[in-house]
Amino acid sequence: MRLELSARPPFSLHQVIHSHGWPQLAPFLWDRASGELRRVERLATGRVVELRFDPTPEGVAVEVDTPLAPAEQAELEAKVDWMLGLGQDFSAFYAATRHEPKLAQAEALARGRVLRSSTLFEDVLKTIATTNTTWGGTIRMIDALVRLYGEPLPADPTRRAFPTPERLAAVDADSLRAEVKLGYRAPYVQGLAQAVASGSLDLEALRGSELSTPELRQRLLAIKGVGGYAAAHLLVILGRYDYVPVDSWARSLVAKEWHDGRRVGETEVNAAFEGWGEWRGLAYWCWDWAD
Repeated sequence: MRLELSARPPFSLHQVIHSHGWPQLAPFLWDRASGELRRVERLATGRVVELRFDPTPEGVAVEVDTPLAPAEQAELEAKVDWMLGLGQDFSAFYAATRHEPKLAQAEALARGRVLRSSTLFEDVLKTIATTNTTWGGTIRMIDALVRLYGEPLPADPTRRAFPTPERLAAVDADSLRAEVKLGYRAPYVQGLAQAVASGSLDLEALRGSELSTPELRQRLLAIKGVGGYAAAHLLVILGRYDYVPVDSWARSLVAKEWHDGRRVGETEVNAAFEGWGEWRGLAYWCWDWAD
């Protein structure tokens, strides 16, 4: 089955895929040679399907490996819209960047959209898995989480969907620590899954929240395992750009760009983008780095 969805221009599937490292994390599967992006997705009906994404002149086409009922198609269209940010409007950002050579190509290249998972729950867990580890460590943790607790794709049981909150809520922290190698993150993951599964935390409601960005940031910081960097990263995913996600990579980039490679801290990274106001995080994300 093929679904074709339009996007607010300018749009580039290539830029979305290359916006950050999410295509390398299961249940996404990215073929570096062909550039093809695939994903295993669990629908509300419990069916597990594979998606293949292809660019079209108007937006994106999604090939699904099985026919869908009308409700499943509507659900999937909404998920793809969210994952790729099809309706996002970056015209104000583009207008603000035209005087800056390092951002002058942002509109022409259709930069700005950041690949999301289909749920904020998945994005929060993945972001927690990026903290205090190498990127290779993040890939291994998420791969194990999906492989051990995700529901299998019928056509290829070696590939699985991201585990549901209910499934992870039933796994004790010791098992997550031993089997997934989550380390200190294990109780955070279990606690978040339990809160979402029980309904005491409605993470998905934050996607369309009318809270101010500082208030939304405080909601994210209240999640155990989410610190300043993780909150800023999740705000970018949510389309709020008032904060720069400062990690070791950001410090390295800023050090080479403005400080002749000398070690810098969070203060210097934030100072580099202070003038961008509400677009700080996106200016950082789209910057044409010398390195």
